[in-house]
Amino acid sequence: MSETYSIAQLAKEFDVTTRTIRFYEDKGLISPERRGQRRVYHPRDRVRLQLVMRGKRLGFSLEEIREMIDLYDADPTEAAQLNLFLAKLRERRESLELQRMDIDTVISEIREREEQCEKLLNQKKV
Repeated sequence: MSETYSIAQLAKEFDVTTRTIRFYEDKGLISPERRGQRRVYHPRDRVRLQLVMRGKRLGFSLEEIREMIDLYDADPTEAAQLNLFLAKLRERRESLELQRMDIDTVISEIREREEQCEKLLNQKKV
């Protein structure tokens, strides 16, 4: 018999609430076995939860994560999943680099405004 996990065990392992895990279940990202009212998670569910958590940490939407996970199930070679993941990673990196450029521009402008304000204040002190 393969190892199974309770929702509490997975919540503790991934440092999330049981509510979060149930939310991912509602979204179809994981699908534990039901034994009466109890959810029983198998290694496959644990791996899927791990992929969800990694995807969230990297900033992917749940829909993007679902797309990648579904490919994992559909292609045993994992080539399609890896190609999609690589494309999504590049897309995400480019987006973050643009955000960083925007942030650097705003910080630079803030510094200029600070200097202007300080000059004006110093002129008024004289």
